[in-house]
Amino acid sequence: MAKHWQLGLAPARGARVRHRSSLGFTAQEMVQANVALQRDGGPLRDRFFNRAMFPIFDERGAAIAFGGRVLKADDGPKYLNSPATPLFEKGRELYGLFLAQKAIRDAGFVVAVEGYMDVVALAQFGIENAVATLGTASTPHHVHCLLSPSDAADV
Repeated sequence: MAKHWQLGLAPARGARVRHRSSLGFTAQEMVQANVALQRDGGPLRDRFFNRAMFPIFDERGAAIAFGGRVLKADDGPKYLNSPATPLFEKGRELYGLFLAQKAIRDAGFVVAVEGYMDVVALAQFGIENAVATLGTASTPHHVHCLLSPSDAADV
């Protein structure tokens, strides 16, 4: 399941910033890529750390954002998504749609759930026609994507 969904792990706080710095990335590049945070010239911090990571794909299969679930309860909010960008807005994406498209067509219906953990758990038990609204209320765009997936990008 982890391989199919391309799940990952964000290591302890600071590990990813140190690794990217060793590869030559600047603080500004890491902040612009939304993989690090820096407030008022303070220290550079990982956006995600100590989290199980879920890539969020658009309907064409391109990774456009990430969601992370904490491993320890005291490491911040239970779930954390990438911030909104020109490519990613939670209210416009359905987690799992890219991987579920064939199963939705074959079944003739979709199971809509709240989050990525729900979608992965259902798939683990053979229910592959599920998508998630990424913890937001369903939007008209979500409904349009499910009713007309071929032209959803035009909405």
